[in-house]
Amino acid sequence: MSCKIDYQASPQLLENRVVLVTGAGDGIGRAAALQYAQHGATVILLGRTIEKLERVYDEIEALGGPQPAIFPLNFEGATLSDFDDMAKTLDKEFGRLDGLLHNAGLLGRITPFEQYDAELWEQVMQVNINGPVWMTQALLPLLKQSDDASIIFTSSSVGRKGRAYWGAYSVSKFATEGFVEVLADELEHQTNIRVNTLNPGATRTQMRRGAYPGEDPATLRTPNDIMPTYLWLMGPDSTGVSGQKFNAQPPRV
Repeated sequence: MSCKIDYQASPQLLENRVVLVTGAGDGIGRAAALQYAQHGATVILLGRTIEKLERVYDEIEALGGPQPAIFPLNFEGATLSDFDDMAKTLDKEFGRLDGLLHNAGLLGRITPFEQYDAELWEQVMQVNINGPVWMTQALLPLLKQSDDASIIFTSSSVGRKGRAYWGAYSVSKFATEGFVEVLADELEHQTNIRVNTLNPGATRTQMRRGAYPGEDPATLRTPNDIMPTYLWLMGPDSTGVSGQKFNAQPPRV
């Protein structure tokens, strides 16, 4: 659907909301965590590198946002028990969850499928789809406690149209799109929870550099540039919108 690149968020858009962001240590996850906090949300910072999360934590405090929380977790080794423990901890601390941004991701390798390493394939699928799916299942009871909850799954252009050599990353994003269609359909009458996919597009991130090492980063939008759509989808102005595919910026010509 058309991107909300010109969306103007009110300063208190997310006031009194509890929002969890995965991959919050840098890149798009960091930008989203900062923006959500600046707009009033209590942000739970999830990632695998505590030092990075602590830096984002300090940035949020310096901006005067609500006190965030840190939840270290590595999807690669995470188990169903880990997700259940997470849900219990968040239930005890917050009692509900108003937003969940699945941003953490793993690129894998850009290579012909014939040469793709099976172990790496499993790793990419675990980080990009299996982990987020089971985390979502564990957190659904908390999301149901919210009056207005939003789940955002990060997609990609290669998850909407396959492209040669993108291997496990592309397949994991197709799986993400399919899962969101299933979940949105199941939650259609659970009117307080909406779930959508968001393709950030070509953005100046570490993952993008890994995929396009010869590209000039200065030609790309920064994570902050694409935040309007992230704010719109997380806030009340998108209430009732579910099962849709969004882009955070116009397609590149």
